[in-house]
Amino acid sequence: MKQPILFAGLMALATSAVAQDRPVLTVMTYDSFVSDWGPGPAVEKAFEKVCDCDLQFVGAGDGAALLARLRLEGARSEADVVLGLDSNLMAAASDTGLFAEHGIKAQLDLPVAWNDTQFLPFDWGYFAFVYDRKTVSDPPKSMQELADSGLKIVIEDPRSSTPGLGLLLWVDAAYGDGAPMLWQELADNIVTVTKGWSEAYGLFLDGEADMVLSYTTSPAYHLIAEGDDSKAAAAFEEGHYMQIEVAGKLAASDQPELADQFLRFMLSEAFQSIIPTTNWMYPAVMPEGGLPEGFETLITPAKALIYPPQEAAQRRDGALETWLNALSR
Repeated sequence: MKQPILFAGLMALATSAVAQDRPVLTVMTYDSFVSDWGPGPAVEKAFEKVCDCDLQFVGAGDGAALLARLRLEGARSEADVVLGLDSNLMAAASDTGLFAEHGIKAQLDLPVAWNDTQFLPFDWGYFAFVYDRKTVSDPPKSMQELADSGLKIVIEDPRSSTPGLGLLLWVDAAYGDGAPMLWQELADNIVTVTKGWSEAYGLFLDGEADMVLSYTTSPAYHLIAEGDDSKAAAAFEEGHYMQIEVAGKLAASDQPELADQFLRFMLSEAFQSIIPTTNWMYPAVMPEGGLPEGFETLITPAKALIYPPQEAAQRRDGALETWLNALSR
């Protein structure tokens, strides 16, 4: 029996050696992307079929935490690609000087024009407050109605979470000079502020709040994956703020060609077809079969709100100060 055992051991060593010879591409992203139910596992499997490489994802908290970690690591970062920043963080990310131009001409299916030379979108959606029809029979029709109601909400911290920052800019874009007053009125509705989206949504599902800051597409998960049509997004008359999630290649990457290959793959059918039922967002490039059944039930915002990246960066600090002042009263 020793010979078969020895042979098997040699084969295992040989396989390991081959695996070690493959180049490693490291993609830093947010935690939910690499979760068992997120896009990460399927993307890894699909890309490794075509790249002859070892794709390794590194989770780094929520979207806004990616930028904080990147600033801390600088050019020493082991990441080759950062995936999960959004259009509200693009200007700040570009200002670090850590990103290279992608040089990719892409045909995108976005509601807005796209011509950025450093960042490419991989999905998009609208922020919304999600509720359970069984407990909220008359959802608010505006942010002001929400503030005037007795409904309890969970939101995410704008300093660590892209949805949290999106909410600040949503209020700023919709209410302008009236934003400070709205936040003062809305403060009483807030049960807690979580570090990231996963924690906030978990509290909502546990019944700790009536509504949670999430996306208009979130109910699609419950409908398609769970057969549960009880979750819905409240449609607000003033419109909904749009989020476009992006990826970019780090200039210090030791695998620049592989990073470029990943960015091109990110816009392919193989990647984009994974997004709707794993990241539960709209794909940046519409898959050949269109959106899965169930997406047609989602609300369509009456008005799309979004700041260009530079303006979002300029407005961030003022919107954050307004929010902090309101919550400290």
